[in-house]
Formats: sequence, C-alpha cells, structure tokens
Amino acid sequence: MQNVIEEKQRTQVENIQFQCSHCDKSFSCKMNIIYHVRIHIEERPYTCSQCDMAFYRNYHLKRHVRIHTGEKPFKCSPCGKAFTRNINLISHNKMHTDKRPNRTRKKPHQCSQCSKAFNYSSDLSGHMKVHTGERSYQCNQCEKKFANRKNIIRHMRIHTGERPYQCSHCGKKFLQNSHLKNHLRIHTRERH
Repeated sequence: MQNVIEEKQRTQVENIQFQCSHCDKSFSCKMNIIYHVRIHIEERPYTCSQCDMAFYRNYHLKRHVRIHTGEKPFKCSPCGKAFTRNINLISHNKMHTDKRPNRTRKKPHQCSQCSKAFNYSSDLSGHMKVHTGERSYQCNQCEKKFANRKNIIRHMRIHTGERPYQCSHCGKKFLQNSHLKNHLRIHTRERH
C-alpha cells in the first residue's frame, strides 16, 4: 500500500499532501488516501460474517450489518419512521418541512430524454443509465451486470442465500423488503 502513496509538499501551504499514484486526487489526511487507494487496488479488508460482502471501510461494514440486524438507529421525531442511514432520515425530513403535498412539489432535476423528474441530481444520474444502458456493477459469481449498487447487492443474495427480511408473524424470510411487505398481507387478511 505504501508504495502507491506519494507525499508531496505544497509550496504555498505548509501541510503535507498525499498524492494518489493511480489518479490525480490528493488528500491532506493519510487515512483518506489509504481508503482511496483501496478502491484502485480493490482491497476490501472488512468482510461481513453473514453474507461475505466486503468493504473498503469498517464504517461501511457496520452500516451494512444493519441489513441483517434490522437496526434502524435514525428515527424521525415527527412521524416515528426509522432509517438505517442518517442521509435517508435527512431526505425524509424534507417531506415534513415542505408543506405542499408531494404531487404539487416541483422536482428540479429533469431528464433530457424523457419526462421524468427527480428531487436529487444523484437520482437523475442513476436514472440516466436507463437511457445509456450503462451497467457498471458486475457480479463476480455469474457475470451479470447492473446499473446501480443497490441492484447488485440485492442480486448477490441469490448466491449467498441471504434473506435479511423476516416476517415477525411466522418467521419466513425474504430476499427483498417488498416481498416481505407483500407476504404480510396474508397475516393482515387473516385477522380481518
């Protein structure tokens, strides 16, 4: 790892910069360059004990494990909805601060290819892959390719046998949360 990190002295500022030898990026913090270089050399030292997914950072592993445990530490005060990631809570909270109904809010990021619009530029970027056909996430088990990280994570469960969504009524497990929600209708119909 050390041989791919180069130190260079900035002339105007007296702090050390760590330059990546694989690309043009530089970092002022040594740990940040170490994390960054792992992307280039595909080193993922943090592995999930339940599904064998591997991560560049320990923090990403801890966040991932919440899928298995069902832990949702970020709770919305107004409505009580809970989330596995803080960024999802922040996004959700915008719904409470904007008083207009969802249907009347103008979504600022519009697709130039079709009429779809999005609240966030990152969502538009992901959507554009529908038009370009770009599938940059490849499964290392069966060679299938996917347009986004979420889809390949979901796909990998086929290979690992992981079923992280469990019914609290009967214990049946599912690959996707949507499948669990669909299944729960069986139990709600039984009670009516």
